[in-house]
Amino acid sequence: MLFVIRFFPEITIKTRPVRQRQIKALRRNLRIMLGRLNANISVTGDWDLLEVETVSDDKILVDQVVDILRNTSGISLISQVSKQPLPDFDGIVAEILPFYRDRLQGRSFAVRSKRQGNHDFNSMELERYLGAALLRETGAAKVDLNRPDITVRVEIRQQILYVVKEQWRGLGGYPMGTQEPVLSLISGGFDSSVSSYLFMRRGIQTHFLFFNLGGKEHELAVKEVALYLWMRFGSSHRVKFVSVPFEPLLSEILDKVDSGHMGVVLKRMMIRAADTVAREMKLSALVTGECVAQVASQTLPNLNVIDQVTDMLILRPLIVTDKQDIIDMARRIGTEEFSAQVPEYCGVISVKPTTNARPHRVIEEEAKIDPALLRAAVDAREVQMIDRVVEVIEHRDVEPEQMATVPAGAVVVDIRHPTEQERSPLSTDDFDVAVVPFYQLSTRFATLDASRHYLLYCDKGMMSRLHASHLKDAGHDNVGVYRPPS
Repeated sequence: MLFVIRFFPEITIKTRPVRQRQIKALRRNLRIMLGRLNANISVTGDWDLLEVETVSDDKILVDQVVDILRNTSGISLISQVSKQPLPDFDGIVAEILPFYRDRLQGRSFAVRSKRQGNHDFNSMELERYLGAALLRETGAAKVDLNRPDITVRVEIRQQILYVVKEQWRGLGGYPMGTQEPVLSLISGGFDSSVSSYLFMRRGIQTHFLFFNLGGKEHELAVKEVALYLWMRFGSSHRVKFVSVPFEPLLSEILDKVDSGHMGVVLKRMMIRAADTVAREMKLSALVTGECVAQVASQTLPNLNVIDQVTDMLILRPLIVTDKQDIIDMARRIGTEEFSAQVPEYCGVISVKPTTNARPHRVIEEEAKIDPALLRAAVDAREVQMIDRVVEVIEHRDVEPEQMATVPAGAVVVDIRHPTEQERSPLSTDDFDVAVVPFYQLSTRFATLDASRHYLLYCDKGMMSRLHASHLKDAGHDNVGVYRPPS
């Protein structure tokens, strides 16, 4: 199966050295990610397009390839094509008919061609000839150049013919790793997840910083959001997940700070900590999911006071975005359902929060807090590579057992995202399968029959290991990981 990759338009207007560098980066990123699926997938091409070819037409593999291509930054358009030496017009018709004959039956259509090189015909002549032939040979209803039911696309590059069979839009943006990296403050909720995605979509390597305000369950929920985002949109580059224990500092704020200023003080403490972490990681910008006036700490006066604790650039991609638009975007990228279950701890601590904090009052309130608590929190941070968040640092004995075969009586729990489950359902007569998406696992696992053994399953094994280790740490000894041979 052959795919042609078109670049994000802004790449094509760069200077020659920059364009070459970015295309090289995209080619490298695709080889890394597609190579994990199948070492025989080839990625070739340079100046105008890339070609991705699989040696197999296996539907599951092809669907996985398309999913990776659609979620890789730097790509504008993906076309599934056939490719052959350029024949005459009748030969082009013969190449098109097998794919379009049934699809055009009783439908309106238009022919669109792109042509590069010197030929003894122009694009309009080709389109007219192909349109007449298809109308005659397929039983199509009519040619409609304005609003066709189906568009037949062909591309000619010098003496090569491409017949386009299907197309998908790409993410756009620049290839991952070609822009300076950032540190995204992620709480797991709608806003911070979407803001992180927007930077990854732009091609910016995005590390994650989490302030733990709710214990292990809070940390697990946020880790799964970050891991999902990375696996789906940024896995060509490894990034870090930094967890800072902020519960002691939050307790101090709740105990000593005026209720109206709690939110602003907490955010200032987070930015101070983020500044320290980012500088040590040699990062030059922070990313937050804040939006003007969405909550009290996000009014313009309060954001101004919060930003005064650092001279580091703070980027807020959602700053004037409607909440419903943010939720709609979360739905499109697949984070809505589990973000909805993550509590926004930092947004509920003030009973009557101020919307116009004055710097001198905030400084007065902050003086009540022992500065050693902030230093201790930053020093106690846990730093993991995102693909290693499945490891439990303090409890090595809860590493789940991984099995390539399913023991008699065991149940395989498919914890993949519903879109993955729909694309390639896990079904077999050899063992029982239960479908529980990972973002529902923490609440639904306790309702399963405790007398049976459960093996969690996901495509790459990362999410299943993460959840199995936390379930074991919570006292569930009847859980492991199913890793069938690839």
